[in-house]
Amino acid sequence: MAVPLLYAALSGFKSTDELSRNPVGLPESWVTSNYTQILGSGDFWRLIGNSTLIAVGTTVLVVAVSALSAFSFARFAFRGREVLFTLFTMGLMFPFAVAALPLFLLLRSLGLLDNPLGVILPQAAFGLPMTIIILRGFFRQIPGELEEAATLDGCSSFGFFWRVLLPMARPALGTVSVLAVVTSWNNFFLPLLVFTDAQWWTLPIGVQQFQGQYSAEYAKVFAYLVLAMVPALAFYSVAERQLVGGLTAGATKG
Repeated sequence: MAVPLLYAALSGFKSTDELSRNPVGLPESWVTSNYTQILGSGDFWRLIGNSTLIAVGTTVLVVAVSALSAFSFARFAFRGREVLFTLFTMGLMFPFAVAALPLFLLLRSLGLLDNPLGVILPQAAFGLPMTIIILRGFFRQIPGELEEAATLDGCSSFGFFWRVLLPMARPALGTVSVLAVVTSWNNFFLPLLVFTDAQWWTLPIGVQQFQGQYSAEYAKVFAYLVLAMVPALAFYSVAERQLVGGLTAGATKG
């Protein structure tokens, strides 16, 4: 996994001519201008800002809605609960490409094209199935005695959810947050479908446009690709322990 990343990073320090002559070895002369020119570009930072805004908005929305839904599925018994939960899980089998045309028409009728909400809302909707499944499994591991004790202390159902359940579910919430951020950050097709104005382009679209603009300058393309990967890699490296801990929470008992 590290070999392609290292190769791309080193290739970004070469000139295009040297990259064609020496594609594997270390750079003969380190060309830092490939990276500095991109970092000094306002367009690059605007793309990062747009991706960050959409990723944060998507994560907040999908985690908030999924936590409430998972709490209902895990702690309440009502008619049709399993059927409704099955409908959510069926969303995992629903490919986004099938919904592209009707989603585009719906967003156009709602006036959400060239609007960040046009990406945030569908991303959150497609993220609900996996998030609800993870959180429901975690919420069901919380002992019922805790809820009974909270009820005896005068805590309502929502009070138990807000004051007791959510603090205990931090590993699971961290897991689904990391998954939502990384999925949103790497999403290419939906922003391409929604945004025609370059002002709202996200980083994956920026990579594609940059690659088309500098198709003959491979070294610059490598530098751009590396810089585009750095935010997601940095976030994942920081949140990796939270992700693994949330996925394995409740896997064993005793």
